Amino acid sequence: MSVQAALAKLPSPLRDLVTGAAQDGSDFGKSEKDKAEVAEWIDKAAQGDVAKPENFKDLEAALVPRTYLVSNYFTAADVALYGALHPSLSQLQPAQYYSHPAITRYFDHVQSRPSVRKAAESLAPAFSVVSFDLENAPHQERKAEPPKKKEKAPASKAEGDKAAAPAPKAEKAAKADKAAAKEQKGEQGEKAAEGKAQKKEKKAKEPKAAEKKPAAEDAGEPVPSMIDLRVGHIVDIKKHPDADGLYVEQIDFGEETGPRTVVSGLVHYIPIEEMRDKYLVGVCNLKPANMRGVKSFAMVLCATHKDGKDAGIELVQPPAGSKVGDRVYFEGFEDSQPLSQLNPKKKIFETIQPGFTTLETHEAAWVNPETKSVHKIRTQAGECVAPKFVGASLS
Repeated sequence: MSVQAALAKLPSPLRDLVTGAAQDGSDFGKSEKDKAEVAEWIDKAAQGDVAKPENFKDLEAALVPRTYLVSNYFTAADVALYGALHPSLSQLQPAQYYSHPAITRYFDHVQSRPSVRKAAESLAPAFSVVSFDLENAPHQERKAEPPKKKEKAPASKAEGDKAAAPAPKAEKAAKADKAAAKEQKGEQGEKAAEGKAQKKEKKAKEPKAAEKKPAAEDAGEPVPSMIDLRVGHIVDIKKHPDADGLYVEQIDFGEETGPRTVVSGLVHYIPIEEMRDKYLVGVCNLKPANMRGVKSFAMVLCATHKDGKDAGIELVQPPAGSKVGDRVYFEGFEDSQPLSQLNPKKKIFETIQPGFTTLETHEAAWVNPETKSVHKIRTQAGECVAPKFVGASLS
């Protein structure tokens, strides 16, 4: 089905909303594959089932890993789904939309786009702004999945009988060794067996490996691979209600729990218009911190001009083709895994940070202060960059 055929199925004024908000040709898909997906989603919106509350569970699951419906950019499909959802979302109470965080986040993001708002205002009151009380939304804990228990294969009868019998004590086994050695080798063999028995008894008394305390995952010298860097996408941003110099952002890192709240002190350095809808690199394993009453769950990685903040600050940008949640790593440390959370007392980030810089090519990198080896910061799609600065400090 073509996009135009799908648009023709939309009822008015939803069709007018879509055609009014999606005026750029790329809004209908940048490739033939994307165009087909856009048409498919518009057709779903026209049929109406996808936007019914009884089907929110399936839609929630579909939206959890996505910022937009098709690829990683805004399309007419997003306008169509937003318009189809509007009658239902506008009637929900907080407890109801809190139970569908991905749908709420997606809907609020799309309705905030300037082109959507402009088209919606011309069709008022059909698509009026829906306000969500996100400040009081219940906190969603990010819990790691428990390790799966391996099922043991059923034992044969012989093995079962053997397992049912009590295991011989180390002492008995040692005596058996001793007796066997005495019969075979005489006195000399007996002495050798005694030594063997003593070793066996000592081994039996040693604590099992599982009982030994494991080494801390952040043991040893700090290395950059301990830092968890990921590609993020700003889906919402506003100024901090109690701090003139802070932004409060909702950044999508591709997590099932939805976007993270992040507080950044960038108001005086980067205009809010240049922050909206930006893809960036985030530090995701810092300990959450309260910033003037708002808890921040990550940090935006920025490049500061070599002459200081007054000379400029800009976002470190991931390479084209990166997707939210993509791992950002250091060349030479590809196989290393970041820590689950940095311990503030060990100052790992503070120890590594002085080596963060931008090269002559504007590429972000960590330079080992001792060996002077250069480790570029990158994703599988390419190197991360600071578009304007050379020799900048990253933090």
